[in-house]
Amino acid sequence: MNDQRSLRLLAMVDNPGDARQLQRAMQRTGLAVELYFVGDAIEALQFLRRQGDRFLHAPRPDLVLLDTDMPGRDGLAFLATIKQDEHLRAIPVVIMTASEIEAEVRAAYRTGAAGYILKPADMDEFAATIDKLVQYWFGRMRLPENCEPRTEQHGQ
Repeated sequence: MNDQRSLRLLAMVDNPGDARQLQRAMQRTGLAVELYFVGDAIEALQFLRRQGDRFLHAPRPDLVLLDTDMPGRDGLAFLATIKQDEHLRAIPVVIMTASEIEAEVRAAYRTGAAGYILKPADMDEFAATIDKLVQYWFGRMRLPENCEPRTEQHGQ
């Protein structure tokens, strides 16, 4: 685990209730995690690429958590965009969704997802799932050296 700073998680969440639920579950883990929210794939790419005034100083996340059913662009298209970008492809992306469609699971892994988690409806189960996710990814995580992206403007 990186002891020199908080761990950073970017969550693509289009529902404020889901964002609050994720925030509460993250707080229950007891780990220092900076949680950033974006509402769609366009905002997520702006955040990751540090585009526009709002995201000019956005930190590089250690993990991206996304739902495959997002407005504007589906989550798998967003995932493909990240994995094709040499400055972003090393960031692990975990899908968290209610969809159990097998073809979607296969497509997520084929596109480069680091994991595919079924989102539990029960808050206690959800909190336990987030705790396991955080412990797995952040418990003994080591990032490669010099993984901060350049702040140049990328095309979309």
